[in-house]
Amino acid sequence: MVLREMPKPAWLSCDAPYGDVVLSTRARVMRNLRGRRFPGRASLEEMNRTMRDVLEAAVAAGLDMEVNKSLTNAERDYLVGCRLVSPEFEWTLPGRALLTSRDRSISLMVNEEDHLRVQALTAGWSIDHADSLARTVVDALQSKLPFAHSPELGYIAASPYNLGDGRRQSAMFHLIGLAKARRLPAVLKALGAWRIAVRGLFGESSRAVGAFAQVSVLGGTREEFIGACEYLMAEERTARRELGADVLREHVDRAVEFVRSNRSMSLGDAVRSLAWIRWAASAGVDGFEFGSRAVDSVLTLLEIRTTLREAHAAAQRADLLRRELFDA
Repeated sequence: MVLREMPKPAWLSCDAPYGDVVLSTRARVMRNLRGRRFPGRASLEEMNRTMRDVLEAAVAAGLDMEVNKSLTNAERDYLVGCRLVSPEFEWTLPGRALLTSRDRSISLMVNEEDHLRVQALTAGWSIDHADSLARTVVDALQSKLPFAHSPELGYIAASPYNLGDGRRQSAMFHLIGLAKARRLPAVLKALGAWRIAVRGLFGESSRAVGAFAQVSVLGGTREEFIGACEYLMAEERTARRELGADVLREHVDRAVEFVRSNRSMSLGDAVRSLAWIRWAASAGVDGFEFGSRAVDSVLTLLEIRTTLREAHAAAQRADLLRRELFDA
């Protein structure tokens, strides 16, 4: 009930270009303050000072963002499920903070790996919109804060891989057609030529679960990243067409039966079931009038780092899928 009251992230909008294949697009910008040690080396006093400076700058710049502090475990897990914050970032600890925009399109992590990490998430394949949102926030903060910058290296970052413009783009794909056709490994190998990294919905170890994949650029240009993503979208749609309606119907019927009949469900089984249901919903298969965005909403509600015993969490997952998708 608490999670139902929380605002949904903006990337769950129904206006999602290529929404059958791409759940969301993310633009991320890292910045550090000049003359300050990185969070991994800073004292608590230094981190508190940086946090205060960033919070004051956000107010002075007129950014309409709220600070998230006194949240329940379920609310924190929901923000992780919405991909507004990294699972590893413990923003409730001293010297750290998480700010989110009112529409949940932008998050600002303070003292994660870098002093500032701005993330903008938009619906479907929408790289220009995500870039624009992130740029607006960073430019506003830059007018109030001294960012560390070198003429030779660009913006200074805690990780050498982020040196330069400090920007990274990524998109969350649903590649179930390529996975079912056993073409996903070859396609991912081809993406390596564009210096593209692929991780799962919940990190590297979950790449195979439900064929959800976060595709992000490791190097190269923005144009190369866009080209790689457009290639991936085309290949996925081709794979789904070639597999055909009969294959989809067979697998989604099994998934629905599994959801309806089971009273306990692991996180992996829940994601795999949702993967087939999502394809059916986006394809307009009879009996799935709720659409793929409804399935994406359920994905955000899955408890990724539950504090419950697994037996209890498994029962709650099964109940969640039945209630949200089938009113059962």
